[in-house]
Amino acid sequence: MILPILGLLAGLAIGFLAPVTIPLAYAKLFSVALLAALDAVFGGLRAAVDEKFDNQVFLSGFFSNALMAALLVFIGDRLGIDLYYVALLAFGFRIFKNLAILRRCLLRKR
Repeated sequence: MILPILGLLAGLAIGFLAPVTIPLAYAKLFSVALLAALDAVFGGLRAAVDEKFDNQVFLSGFFSNALMAALLVFIGDRLGIDLYYVALLAFGFRIFKNLAILRRCLLRKR
């Protein structure tokens, strides 16, 4: 459990210290892709607590969710429809659901 936390802290440190700026035209794509990746991370943490974690499932879900969400936003942008709201709501709901289940599992184990 310490390794994911160290990875998260290292990623946050790199993110804050690296001078990377996202162009405004791609901000919707990156925000939804980031939310999809966070959804996969919380799902992976939940699976790890339930002792059902599978690395292949995690990696495939991580990349396929992020790419599918970015593709959905790209297509919606081309059609003139704000589909990123749909992705934000769906992934936001799943993140909070996984967080609630993760919290319950951790409280049960104590």
